[in-house]
Amino acid sequence: MTLAERYKTVRRRTEDICSYLQTEDYVVQPVVDVSPPKWHIGHTTWFFETFILKPYVMGYQDYNPDYNYVFNSYYETVGARVIRTDRGNLSRPTVLDVYRYREYVDEAIYKFLCQETSPEVEELFILGLNHEEQHQELLYYDIKYILGHNPLFPAYNPQYSSPEITEQDGFINVNEGVYEVGHTGDGFCFDNELNRHKVYLNAYQISAALVTNGEYLEFINIGGYQDFRYWHAEAWDWVKTNNVTAPMYWHQIDGEWHTYTFRGLEALNLHHSVQHVSFYEAYAYATWKGMRLPTEFEWEVAATQFNWGKSWEWTESAYLPYPGFSKAPGAIGEYNGKFMVNQKVLRGASEATPPGHSRITYRNFFHPNLRWHFTGIRLAK
Repeated sequence: MTLAERYKTVRRRTEDICSYLQTEDYVVQPVVDVSPPKWHIGHTTWFFETFILKPYVMGYQDYNPDYNYVFNSYYETVGARVIRTDRGNLSRPTVLDVYRYREYVDEAIYKFLCQETSPEVEELFILGLNHEEQHQELLYYDIKYILGHNPLFPAYNPQYSSPEITEQDGFINVNEGVYEVGHTGDGFCFDNELNRHKVYLNAYQISAALVTNGEYLEFINIGGYQDFRYWHAEAWDWVKTNNVTAPMYWHQIDGEWHTYTFRGLEALNLHHSVQHVSFYEAYAYATWKGMRLPTEFEWEVAATQFNWGKSWEWTESAYLPYPGFSKAPGAIGEYNGKFMVNQKVLRGASEATPPGHSRITYRNFFHPNLRWHFTGIRLAK
């Protein structure tokens, strides 16, 4: 597939995800972690304009000079930006304006790709495509939060099918030893997956299956959210301050548990793997079970022996640089490295991850209190 063909495929998928939305859905920002879908459409376009068109196309004219301020996310090198909490205040530019911006940049990109590109530009381009795929997943997170916190619980897509992965029973044994982890080969990876290096692991066991809703419900029923013994001190404060009593999107109605899905509110399926739990909750559940969460290296070493990809899986590992990690110069160097503090690593992928975007060495990362992303629990001991 040529770069132009891949660009067209990725860009179309973003628009397909948004095709089920009404205009009003594009502009909502219920909480700071959720960005309005309109902003994602603009930001992923801004990325290609800023890092491909402006520096490499002579005489390129900005679609709108104000859009650098509106759609820059966190790149200090590129200039000032609208603070994250104000993205939902942007009634202008309109949804129509943002799609026109997208068409303008797409047309310029296609013309640019008619000529031969340097390896440097091609590398940036591939990064841009992977960046947009990350935002496609974020779009699913944010759309679900927007609609799932609407009092009417409207469906995103009544025909949406949530995939379930066939999982084994029991635990997988892994022997102690020195293992190599980190990305290898010539394919794309993010800089935080480098460099490949050796780690020593004690012998351990890791569950072949994710924790189910039914299993997690047992934790709720025994009073897990009311017993401080299972929680970190910070997590216990979070539970009490936010009155947390169940995973996100769970609702007890007339004594029966329901959950919000992309099809709307449905009865809780006890056999499905639990989703939308924070690291705090994953750790507390594991503690109650007398077990623990795997480290990211334990997960990576064992991942070929179990099925993964339904939910991102919390690990016990802090998000830190690998040995020899270095940030690229300029704005691109802000992509991952500056976030390596106060966050936990998640491994795997989720049902919202775009096709071809996942790999065993992929390191996702979020703050431990967050749970609007598609997260699950795999136990270790």
